[in-house]
Amino acid sequence: MMKNKLLALASAIVVALLTTSALAASQGAIAFEKLKRLEGSWSGKASDGTAVEVSNRVTAGGSALISEIREHEQMVSMFHMDGDRLLMTHYCAAGNQPRMVATLSPDGKTITFDFLDATNLLPSQEGHMERVVFTLIDADHHSEDWQFADNHGGKQHERFDLERQK
Repeated sequence: MMKNKLLALASAIVVALLTTSALAASQGAIAFEKLKRLEGSWSGKASDGTAVEVSNRVTAGGSALISEIREHEQMVSMFHMDGDRLLMTHYCAAGNQPRMVATLSPDGKTITFDFLDATNLLPSQEGHMERVVFTLIDADHHSEDWQFADNHGGKQHERFDLERQK
């Protein structure tokens, strides 16, 4: 009797772990599919009112998305799956390459990337990107909120309000 209860409990734990793993995998995959829908050319304004252009292109057989931001300096970000999580590598004008991991909001309209680690992150640099939030408004509008952490504990924010170019 005790053996059967232990087997049932073990089975329930395995099912719960597999369900949790599948849910995490599907959240990363869902977020990636949503980002891939941003393929195309976008234009809009930055926080200070200056013009900004963003170009997104799916590449590598659909396994990656490249995003190029043209504002005062050009920056590139690459998005791809790593197992069950969606990663972003941001090739920054600051000369480093922060990697960030995504979470998808419960309503599926916001994808938040938070700092994971970085390459070439040196104390002599001014800082690094530590967060970006994509808010998906509709098929032709989205915003990007970028947060830069400087080496003195300060934060700088930049928001792009973007419209799809047809």
